[in-house]
Amino acid sequence: MKCMDLKTFERENVFGLGKENSDYARFFVGNSYLNPLTVPGRCPVFLANVTFAPGCRNNWHIHHAKDGGGQLLICTAGEGWYQEAGKAAVSLTPGMVITIPAGVKHWHGAKRDSWFAHIAVEVPGKETSNQWLEAVSDEEYAQLHG
Repeated sequence: MKCMDLKTFERENVFGLGKENSDYARFFVGNSYLNPLTVPGRCPVFLANVTFAPGCRNNWHIHHAKDGGGQLLICTAGEGWYQEAGKAAVSLTPGMVITIPAGVKHWHGAKRDSWFAHIAVEVPGKETSNQWLEAVSDEEYAQLHG
């Protein structure tokens, strides 16, 4: 369900807004928030609730791994977009799970008229890394409808 009102959205966003995502702000267009759900080093899988303000999206990026790796997105509140390079964007709603294999160039974020949250899961693997690429341009983003 689309949601522009932050107070209403926060009732749906059961894993919490978290703190402003300032450490990664340079890889996002717009405002995002990060609420870690596991502690690196104490759990072999890192999970975080990532919240995107309306119109916010992350840059194109690739999760690399020699073996395993990749990312899972578990959509929890609001509405957003996911897109792999060369493919049409997918409309995201609560309850959807997106599986992103290592090596796939992609981006994800909120629709222009809705807050959006997902749990991001870093899939364990060998020699994993994340490569941040170019921003999703305003022109590319404006072409998305839904």
